[in-house]
Amino acid sequence: MDVKSQLRSAVERAAERLGVPGLEVAIQETPAGKPGDYGTPAAFVLSKKLGQNPAAVAAQLQAALELPAGVARAEAVGPYLNFYLDRAAFVAGVLEERFEAEPGSEKVVIEHTSVNPNKELHVGHLRNVVLGDAMARIFRAAGHRVEVQNYIDDTGRQAAESLFARNHYAGENWREVFAMWSAERAAAGKPSRLDHWLGELYVRLNADPRKAELEPGILEIMHRLEAGELREDVELIVQAQLQTCFELGVSYDLLVWESDVVGSGFLAKALEILEASPYCSHPTEGKYAGAFVMDTSEFIPGLEDPTLVLQRSGGTATYTAKDIGLQFWKFGLFEGLGFREFAQQPSGQVLYTSHPQGQPDARFAHAAEVINVIDDRQSYPQAVVKAALAIAGHREQWARSFHLAYGTVKLEGQDMSGRKGITLSVDDVLAEAQSRAMAVLGERSLEDAASVARAVGYGALRLAMLKSEPKKQIDFRWETALSLQGDTAPYVQYAAVRARNIVRRAAEAGITAEGADLSQLGEFDFELAKVIARFPDALAGAVRDHSPHHVVQHALDLATAFNGWYNLKDEAGKPATRVIDAPAGLAQARVALVARMGVALERALEVLGIEVPAEM
Repeated sequence: MDVKSQLRSAVERAAERLGVPGLEVAIQETPAGKPGDYGTPAAFVLSKKLGQNPAAVAAQLQAALELPAGVARAEAVGPYLNFYLDRAAFVAGVLEERFEAEPGSEKVVIEHTSVNPNKELHVGHLRNVVLGDAMARIFRAAGHRVEVQNYIDDTGRQAAESLFARNHYAGENWREVFAMWSAERAAAGKPSRLDHWLGELYVRLNADPRKAELEPGILEIMHRLEAGELREDVELIVQAQLQTCFELGVSYDLLVWESDVVGSGFLAKALEILEASPYCSHPTEGKYAGAFVMDTSEFIPGLEDPTLVLQRSGGTATYTAKDIGLQFWKFGLFEGLGFREFAQQPSGQVLYTSHPQGQPDARFAHAAEVINVIDDRQSYPQAVVKAALAIAGHREQWARSFHLAYGTVKLEGQDMSGRKGITLSVDDVLAEAQSRAMAVLGERSLEDAASVARAVGYGALRLAMLKSEPKKQIDFRWETALSLQGDTAPYVQYAAVRARNIVRRAAEAGITAEGADLSQLGEFDFELAKVIARFPDALAGAVRDHSPHHVVQHALDLATAFNGWYNLKDEAGKPATRVIDAPAGLAQARVALVARMGVALERALEVLGIEVPAEM
């Protein structure tokens, strides 16, 4: 029972009866100690439209209201309208409702990860991967069709430098050199994949005092990448990088390669669309003479110079112009790519890739909404990409083009730099997370301690990256990120395991939900059900703000409420929320409530990509 949605609709209909259609109504839980279970301040807004006193309008709303099922009565308290629930009916609705959204037809494209294919992922990339994966899960849970894209910049300088370093330092027999390095690393218990090796060579090249002399060789590799001659070499790197993401439980729908985007003519197609816009021009004098430019002043206010160059006077395009073409394609403004299978993912899902020899496939792109997960240092270029949609006359797509900007990640207070080697690889972080979790769990008697340590360690990392609003910078510190205390995933995981164990022990004692008498439930049981019922609001907030932190807070609230309920004592200091030895009818009702709490905890964690271990 999503009682808040039902109350919202009921108040909106009542306002319409009073002559005010389309009123946006907020329904809130009443504060502790205040009358009612839920309330609305709608009379304040309505009074301005009707020109009447808010208290009088609240009374009129009450009279015009048709109460939804499960709501016992409404009461006007001054300018507020408060609602009292039929508590047994409300709890019954919570027990039955799983808050599964109806599948919708709208498609959301989410681009995340998009790591340069030249080295291993570092902890800064971890935030991007986890944030993008969580948003994909959240939008799916909200009923959207979701396509997850991973952009591969296979023509960039970083990829060229790593491939050049491979050839320069290891020579033609680089495979044998890599095999020896890999064997040594594996024997030492360290990551031994190709991306890690190339990362070391990339750092070595950028520290080489002779690098300037090596520039012609690097440029030659760049030209070969642009010509598509080294595609298979880059694919090997991408395959290695994906293993890290797969280990985190992440899946993708499509790899989109830079070289394919360039070869598809996206740029020319985008520029052709923009040519028809009154915001675009070819100045014949001044500093932009001979260039093709775009005036962004109406869509990005406050810029000192709102003129953006799309194509230079010499005919070369800017990188932002290429990004505009890619965004136009995501929204289905034109076609141009071919696709084929790339790999089978551990999830069982097939991963597709763009490819020069691929076939057209209308399943990809054609989004109603596009979310690009890119750090906040790219805020201006992404603002330009968004503005280009409006400038091209596609206002609907402009309104639904989002840059999910996130703060960068520092390492123990220091900025990351792959070129300087100031990084901490995600693979090392995952290994350390498991190790630390195992140390915490070491004294417990567990059937599969390794699996529990993996779930606890990985969960702690994921939630550390998701619990803050995305725009806040994270200073990654081992002690904080891997703490198994406080506002952490293990805190929620433990609550979920506790709920599961209570239900199991009750079943062993012959007590199930059958025969539950919900009328016997008390105030604290009812409050627990109210927390469970908040899930739709948390999900809606995450979708609205493009931020998983709403769901994180809901998961923490669930765990806190459940632990408080579990540890509650009566006036005599005895457990106040007994289950197995509670009176008949109440015991069954509490088993049903605890089982539902377990489902709620697992669902919230699932949406965040966090596993609940079988034991803790």
